[in-house]
Amino acid sequence: MIINNRTQFSKKSLQNFLYNANLAGYASGNGKNWFKETDGSTTIIYQQGKFKFHDNFFGGEPYGGRIIISYAGHPTWIMIYYGYLTTKNLEPNIVYDVLRHALLHTSKDLPLRGPDCYQEKDFTYNNFPFGKLNHFSGIETIVQDNKTIYQAVYHGGLVDVQKGI
Repeated sequence: MIINNRTQFSKKSLQNFLYNANLAGYASGNGKNWFKETDGSTTIIYQQGKFKFHDNFFGGEPYGGRIIISYAGHPTWIMIYYGYLTTKNLEPNIVYDVLRHALLHTSKDLPLRGPDCYQEKDFTYNNFPFGKLNHFSGIETIVQDNKTIYQAVYHGGLVDVQKGI
């Protein structure tokens, strides 16, 4: 059981929610729950029961953002991420389509970004997560012809578990 200052929920329920939210979020590409903000960012919202997923990002190329998961209206989990193409010789939409497809294959056990490895045409997506859902970091890459053409870093974990400042 995970208990923060105001709520309690199981790690498994958080894990299952994050898995479902990831599939319904950016990876889906459907734009149904996407909102353009006045600051130029984009927000994706997904809700299920007492859980709410709030993904806010800037970009384009490169891009950066953060995901907050709240339970019963209280922030409980965060992920910060930043990604970019390492070459100017490719159309960004081609690479980001591969990324979206890879993210649809996220792990149910540790749904942080995509699977360990995903192959599409001549692109290979790799994900290297470290840690567990409560405290993690990771790097994801897309490789083409033995050359890394995309890279992103991410990190995060539980928030507001103990009484703090």
